Formats: sequence, structure tokens, C-alpha cells
Amino acid sequence: MSQEKKIKILFLSTYPPRACGIATFTQDLICELEKTGQVDTSVAAVSDSEYSYPPRIKFTIEQQNEEAYAEAAEKINSSGFDLLMVEHEYGIYGGKWGKFLLNLTSRLKIPYFVTLHTVLPNPAESQKEIMSTLAAKSRKIITMASNTVDILQNTYGIEKTKIEVVHHGVPEYPSAERDTLKKELGLTGRFIVSTFGLISPGKGLEYGIEAIARVAKKHPNILYFILGQTHPVVKRRDGEKYREKLERTVKNFGLEEKVRFVNRYLKIEEIIRYLQLSDVYMTPYLGKDQAVSGTLAYAAGYGRVIISTPYLYAEEMLKDGRGLLADFRSPATLAERIEEVMTHPEQQEEMEKRTQELGKTMYWGEVALHYLHLFQTELQRGEPPA
Repeated sequence: MSQEKKIKILFLSTYPPRACGIATFTQDLICELEKTGQVDTSVAAVSDSEYSYPPRIKFTIEQQNEEAYAEAAEKINSSGFDLLMVEHEYGIYGGKWGKFLLNLTSRLKIPYFVTLHTVLPNPAESQKEIMSTLAAKSRKIITMASNTVDILQNTYGIEKTKIEVVHHGVPEYPSAERDTLKKELGLTGRFIVSTFGLISPGKGLEYGIEAIARVAKKHPNILYFILGQTHPVVKRRDGEKYREKLERTVKNFGLEEKVRFVNRYLKIEEIIRYLQLSDVYMTPYLGKDQAVSGTLAYAAGYGRVIISTPYLYAEEMLKDGRGLLADFRSPATLAERIEEVMTHPEQQEEMEKRTQELGKTMYWGEVALHYLHLFQTELQRGEPPA
């Protein structure tokens, strides 16, 4: 395929204004790919409700409508696209573990690629079957952490030559001095810990709050920002039960002056500002199998010291002295790691330096070029061998 001709790419994904991390990921990647001038992009948006979508949306797929996936395949095949980019997460497609997606991919007559937002080391048989089937006819399976490659090979039977590791992208904004930002917000002298993202029980924030309570006994200058609204799926199912539980926990520990909630869906520039303000970014997540975290990627991209429970992506990103791991469901070890950073500023500086070196390779511009090269290379190869 001539590189002078623009590649017509259709993304299959959730998409803003749907509040979803994968939607934001897709939007960011598309924006950077478009900047290269070498692609035309459209989106087939998987929807769980009515949204006011932008013009980029070619058509929508009703998430739980099984027939809609086969109909979508026919639309894709007749629309002149060069390839389909599937953003995969079990929970965003219909059927048990998103099985309806296979109704679409099995009917495709154009090449498709898959970016994995979850890689389960110990999948249920049906999860394994979906992933293996999806991978079998794909051109490339893209994962965001190198420590998942062995899992994809050994657990799902995916050939190593078909697997590509590409970083989760990070938006690039001008650097801002932490002390200057603190001064602007009246936070001079405060040690800032933050967590952001859509809030749900799996985030383990109650353990983070208890860790702050332990640290605050010795270090009253600590301040913890919990940034973001409740996940829409959780809110529809349970209302604000989890957030209310967190707020009660704050009150029970007497932490009203040490923990602040920012209860809304933050714009990217707001998230970056809070990250630049922070001394530590904390992810006390409960699930050890999480293969990627967009929020942790952002924190790495901006050179923050990260304190995290040891889920897959955190282990990958925090190795080589780029952060500190704490035990799952353990406020005590989270508190110990926070205190370690607070009392060793030279260690904080060194970890920030190491994290920033990695972060420079994660900006969306670099990541988009990696995807573009991958698409160009695969399309030039023509049809894969039978």
C-alpha cells in the first residue's frame, strides 16, 4: 500500500461523551493519528445509552443488541475502510464477557487489529475462548505492558510474532512548577497525594484514606485529593453508595482537612494540573490482574512518584526505581511508602527523574507514530498467509 495514500481507519470503541476511560483513550489516539496527515479516521461507537456524538461517529452499535454486531460487520465491509481498530475490554461489548463482538469480527472482510485494555492471567474458559478467537484472525494484538506478553502466549496461545507492545499514551502539556501551583491554590507547605479516575469499589480508595489517617498523625501537612465522579455503570446500579462510604470513612477518621473530593468528570487539562501539583500519585487498586491503567500512565508521563498496589501494570511501570509498591488491602504499607517519600526528598527526586525518562516515551505523539508504523507495515504485507 502506498504511504502517500491516506489509510482509512475505523475504530470500534466507546467514545465521548460516554464517560469511559477507553472512550478517552480512543479519542486521544485518533486526534494524534490525524495530526500525522496520513490517516482518515471514523468511529463505530458501542453505546449503552443515547449520546450526542460528534461527526466522527460513522454509526453506533447498541451494546446489548446481538444482531447489531452482524449488521455492523456488513456496514464496515461495504464502507471502504482499510482496517478496523478494535479497542477491547470484556465489559464494553454485549453478551457474556462481550461475546457479541465475535459476531462482528468473524464476518469482517478487512484486516483488523486489537488493542487490549485487560489481560487476565487466569481467565474463565469463556474469556479465554473469546480472546483466542479474536486474536486468531487479527493482524496484530496490541498490549500496553511487556509483562503481559508471556500471558498472551502461554495462556491464550497467541503467537509472539502477532503481539506488539505499545505504551498507553499520555497527553503532552507544558510543564508547571509544583511549588508555583501549590502557591496559586493556597497549598504551600502541603504534601499532596492524589488519585483520579472514575470511582468504583475496585479502586480500593478506602485503604488509601486509612493510609492518609495513619500518615497524618506524624505529618499533619498531608493532603489527599480524590478526583473524579462515580463510574456511570456503578452509579446506575448502586447510586452513590461507595462515595458515601468513602465520605463516612473520612469523617470517622476526622480527616475533613486532609482529604478533598472533587466530584466531577475532569477535563484533561485539569487532571494534568492536579498531577503537576502532586508529590505522590497513589493507586490502591484491589485487582491484581489489571494489565493497564490510564491514570497510572498519566502519572508516569508527568514524572510523579507513584505508590501502588502490585497489579500487573503497576509492577511493569514501577520497576527500576520508578515508584514504590505496597501490599493489597493494606493501609499500613501504603502509609509506610508515603512516609518514605515524605522523609527522603532526595529519594523522591531520584524516582521522579527515572519516571520522567519513561514518561517522555509515552506522549501521544510518539505512541500514535508507533500505531501508524504498525498499520503501514501490516497493510504493505498484503493478505496474511492462510
